[in-house]
Amino acid sequence: MVRENVSKLKKLEYLNLALNNIEKIENLEGCESLQKLDLTVNFVGELSSINSLQENLHLRELYLVGNPCAEYEGYRQYVVATLPQLKWLDGKEIERSERIQALQDYPQVQGRMKEQQEAYLRKRAAEREEARSKLQGKQKESRKTQEKKPGFDRRWYTDINNTIPDPVEKPDPTEQNGDETALRKAEEEEEKEFWSQPSQYTPESRLETHRYLEEKRKSKESSSEGELKKKPPRTLITAEGRVLNVNESKLDFSLVDDEENNQFVLDLAIYRHLDTSLVDVDVQPSYIKVLVKEKPFQLVLPAEVKPDSSSAKRSQTTGHLVVTMPKAIGVIQTKRAKSPVVEEQTRKNPPKCSKTFEKLEVDPKACSVPDFANIVQEKKTQAQGPLQFHKNKVKDTEDSEDFIDNTDVPPLM
Repeated sequence: MVRENVSKLKKLEYLNLALNNIEKIENLEGCESLQKLDLTVNFVGELSSINSLQENLHLRELYLVGNPCAEYEGYRQYVVATLPQLKWLDGKEIERSERIQALQDYPQVQGRMKEQQEAYLRKRAAEREEARSKLQGKQKESRKTQEKKPGFDRRWYTDINNTIPDPVEKPDPTEQNGDETALRKAEEEEEKEFWSQPSQYTPESRLETHRYLEEKRKSKESSSEGELKKKPPRTLITAEGRVLNVNESKLDFSLVDDEENNQFVLDLAIYRHLDTSLVDVDVQPSYIKVLVKEKPFQLVLPAEVKPDSSSAKRSQTTGHLVVTMPKAIGVIQTKRAKSPVVEEQTRKNPPKCSKTFEKLEVDPKACSVPDFANIVQEKKTQAQGPLQFHKNKVKDTEDSEDFIDNTDVPPLM
């Protein structure tokens, strides 16, 4: 049986439903563009249900290999005559002569087909009833095993006043190993018996095999989870009380000492898309612990902090966790109140470091101010005319006593 929702796929061209429990072909009339239909290894016994595929005008290929109807006498002739739009059946091309022959023999083939189909449907009804009774018997057995028997916990149920628990004995490791090996052997024998037991080729047997495999998978998962739970927890604080540094998640982090604000800032690189509900922050005076998906991150702080004043924020862009932890030093160092006598003395005699401004006296004689009265404009020598150059005047100097005028020397200009 094909689900009703498939008929809404108007543009579907290829539908593969192989290896299912389909017993009847129906609800495919709405797939207007369907060209290829694969129903290999199913349980289609009602071959007359292929009449519903006459509405699929574009259907060219059909596969019914491995179905009970493929074993009917005249199966191929019936399908070829019923679906004239088909070009291929079970991977074999339909020739024109084959189609003509199938149309000619259709009345006889149709009669034989109905008889075989009715016999198969009666057989299927008996198989369903047998499988239903077998399933009910297994359910009753499982309920009996789950029910608790009186006295299984070594005390009577009618004894209401017996509230003293039985002493718990420590299990012997050798006995535990023996029990585990016995359980494994029993499971192997049970699995071998299940696969060696003959079964009919029915949808119920296929479902039973699926349930068995699903139970095996769940038991393996539960056993693996139990082994993981047996793993000893990581030591965060030693027996002597020493706090350890732990980074089980292997996250990048940085611890900054902000001296200006008197605080420590921890930046923990948590995964960006991790939900904040999976993060737990615990700030202690000497260390900080952060659980990320139950994996601890613990860091010892260089100095004591104030847990009550600490804050934790998550970055919306990077996802990092930023924890601000104020130091506890500011709380320990308290300011002493000054007496009024001391305040009055400090007001009269301010300390040297007080913010008072003093003016320096400067000698007015030492002031270097330019004397504008002595400023004289320099005399510029001007040329007389555009082509006449001015000759520099040389001052006449008086001749000294030792001066000798040599006539051979030309005069200086």
